[in-house]
Amino acid sequence: MSNTDVLIVGSGAAGLTAALNLADRFRVTVLAKGALNEGSTAWAQGGIAAVLEPGDTFDNHVEDTMVAGAGLNDRDIVEFVVENAPAAIERLTQLGVPFATEGTDGKGALHLTREGGHSHRRIVHVADATGWAVQEALQRAAEAHPNITLVPDQVAIDLATSRHEQRYSGAGNVWGVYAVDRNTGRVNLYTARATILATGGAGRTYLFSTAPRGATGDGIAMAWRAGARVSNMEMMQFHPTCLYNLEVKNFLITEAVRGEGGRLVNPATGRRFMSDYDAERMELAPRDVVARAIDAEIKRYGLDYVHLDISHMPADFVKGHFPNIHDKLLGLGIDMTTQPIPVVPAQHYTCGGVVIDRDGRTDLPGLYAAGECTESGLHGANRLASNSLLECFVFGEACADHIAAHWDTLPPVPVIRPWDESRVTDSDEEVVIKQNWTEIRRFMWNYVGIVRTTKRLERAQHRIQMLTGEVADYYGHFRVTPDLIELRNLLQTAELIVRSALHRHESRGLHYTLDYPETLAEAVDTVLVP
Repeated sequence: MSNTDVLIVGSGAAGLTAALNLADRFRVTVLAKGALNEGSTAWAQGGIAAVLEPGDTFDNHVEDTMVAGAGLNDRDIVEFVVENAPAAIERLTQLGVPFATEGTDGKGALHLTREGGHSHRRIVHVADATGWAVQEALQRAAEAHPNITLVPDQVAIDLATSRHEQRYSGAGNVWGVYAVDRNTGRVNLYTARATILATGGAGRTYLFSTAPRGATGDGIAMAWRAGARVSNMEMMQFHPTCLYNLEVKNFLITEAVRGEGGRLVNPATGRRFMSDYDAERMELAPRDVVARAIDAEIKRYGLDYVHLDISHMPADFVKGHFPNIHDKLLGLGIDMTTQPIPVVPAQHYTCGGVVIDRDGRTDLPGLYAAGECTESGLHGANRLASNSLLECFVFGEACADHIAAHWDTLPPVPVIRPWDESRVTDSDEEVVIKQNWTEIRRFMWNYVGIVRTTKRLERAQHRIQMLTGEVADYYGHFRVTPDLIELRNLLQTAELIVRSALHRHESRGLHYTLDYPETLAEAVDTVLVP
């Protein structure tokens, strides 16, 4: 057993921001599921949204966020995050994130790009690999701090709660997590007076996703099992333009390609089709509109993909703006300066999650959460581009501030029972896990994808009920492995998504159903109570 002051599950932007804000006063342990830089943060190409351009205002950014979120956002939270954005950028600059500037000497004003749904240029970026630069800077600072312990290869199984105390209690406190070590297979108990979930989203519930392999909804599933409310899980964002390539899975073609002039073309007809779906905003319409348009073209014409074409722009311009994408595509035999890029929509971001307040507190005493695993009220029914990293910095800091301010009210950790595996054996059939994993991702893609119907949702629900019994039986009899833990969490997350989708009798933002195509007058969150 390992005890620390504050335990953070997840080593991306939200987790490391919280750690760095706490470490001057407290001992902090950060658990990573794999390598420290394997989460979604390192994959974020776009950038971070902040009001920095003359003529832009906080009100504009708030309004753009509310419009994208189809009114389901919490305006107070949106204002809180937007107003804290410039300070977050400033701190990242101090940590050494080399944001692109206007001048060649690196001393000019920050270069701002524009993305779908934004009324102004307000995206600060590091070429087309912002997340990687942010992850490196945060990780470098965390590794250098004597009070931060970074532990890779720990797959969290469940939260340790009052139920696991030596003297059983129903108080619902969270005291840390049980996690299996990928290398030894041993289950470790990590305890702390405060625990922060920064575990990312649930993209891997779907067949096509831009999320890293580890995005299996772990934090959401663990918090739900421990008794926390979960909200708006039906709001799954699909990124319109993921590279279609059978060898390379989930390579994202950033929204900024459309922001800088890229056009969507139907390869069968050769025509630009966004004029049929959103003639005013065309390719810069919000993601849900563009994703549904591509989905409709693919289904209507029986295509595998559509084309994203920026070859009409000067070659130097394209290479200068998108060096990483250009190189990657060249390696696959596509020259984006002269050829179109084949793209399909793919699951991209989990807008719903564990319910938190402005301080990052969940319903359970001692448990905080930040980033993609949460539903803070920022994104509503659809996330505005480049608000996601921003949410991580603002709420990572909010969690840290609240823990520091209320440290004396957090009770010390009682004696927690160690993990019991006296009644289990090693699994004899790993194939079961693989089969179930594939099955979930396929029916979620087909039945709970971009366009939904009640009948499809009920089919998905029926399959989830059958698999739940199977997985619970397997989990009860065999020693836990990382794959089994992920399968259990995937299934739990899928169940929450489908239940939420069946509950919403309207189409709003990312939830689009043919049975209820209208949007109701009042925006109401879907809140599931365990």
